[in-house]
Amino acid sequence: MAEPRWLNEEEMRAWEAFLAATALVNRRIEQQLKDEAHLSHTQYEVLVRLARAPGKELRMTELSAALFTSKSGLTYQIDQLAKAGFVRRGPAPDDPRGVLAALTPAGLRKLESAAPGHVALVRDLLIDVLTPAQRTALADGLGEVAKRLC
Repeated sequence: MAEPRWLNEEEMRAWEAFLAATALVNRRIEQQLKDEAHLSHTQYEVLVRLARAPGKELRMTELSAALFTSKSGLTYQIDQLAKAGFVRRGPAPDDPRGVLAALTPAGLRKLESAAPGHVALVRDLLIDVLTPAQRTALADGLGEVAKRLC
């Protein structure tokens, strides 16, 4: 068995910074959305994805893949959004086994009211903290990680 390739000091610094930043940013975003919009971060992202989709609807499988979440976790979030009147679920017209999630007018209004505070916090916590070169490196580097994991 090959000896593990331990992280050197710079690699460990990068790993620990990634862990700290993602945990702290996610915690603050989750709290802001809960306090100001009464949404979870996942629920907010569902509304965003549906708002961007053609016809403001997506198959649940597409939505799950776009959000990098399990189908059961997404089903729970969709159920909560449906109870609030922000999303409706129904059968896919071209496939009786498929399920569509669609953004309702109330869901679009909810997104429009939640987005300004969310975007302001994302800017404050991440975007405006970094230089353009750092943002490019972050997007390129983490994009490559995501590509390898998909």
